[in-house]
Amino acid sequence: MNYLAHLYLSGPSDGVRLGNFIGDYVKGNRFSLYPPEIRKGILLHRQIDSFMDEHPLSHASAELFRARYTRFSRVIIDVVYDHYLAKNWDKYSDQSLHDFVNEVHKLFITNYFILPPQVRQFLPFLIRSRRMENYQHLSGIEKTLKIMANHTVLPDHSAWAVEQIVKNDRQLQEQFTGFFEDIREMCRLFLENYKGD
Repeated sequence: MNYLAHLYLSGPSDGVRLGNFIGDYVKGNRFSLYPPEIRKGILLHRQIDSFMDEHPLSHASAELFRARYTRFSRVIIDVVYDHYLAKNWDKYSDQSLHDFVNEVHKLFITNYFILPPQVRQFLPFLIRSRRMENYQHLSGIEKTLKIMANHTVLPDHSAWAVEQIVKNDRQLQEQFTGFFEDIREMCRLFLENYKGD
């Protein structure tokens, strides 16, 4: 899952949201340097990534992008599934996507100086572009994939990826819906049963 899903799956806790948002940028046991709720979010982030890596529906979705993205097809699904969450947001939240994004942007700005340096570097653009809100549009997905290709080793097949989303929309929607039901339950149980690290 990408930023939007990680934040949504965190529940209402600001600390858990922050931890889940920065999870990719906190390696090994460095999570122990953060306050308890942020640590909880970092560990939840890791659980989400592991769950997705092992789930048959996310595997099936990734296969639709393997022809061009090969081993990076799983990375593409992180973004594609955020698209389906944003597109179907009203099904999962009583709060509008616009208001949710405003809320988390305010949280990031308020806690700016405790964010890892890499996050502080890209955060202004993430906020200014309203990237998470724009995940609902295919143009927003294409732009995100282009940005990722420009800053990582991900190959730039963004236009082709969007073509695959359009071509396989019904299948991807069904796969996302089934997967998201499972991961929501996993996160609920993790947060309910978490006793500290």
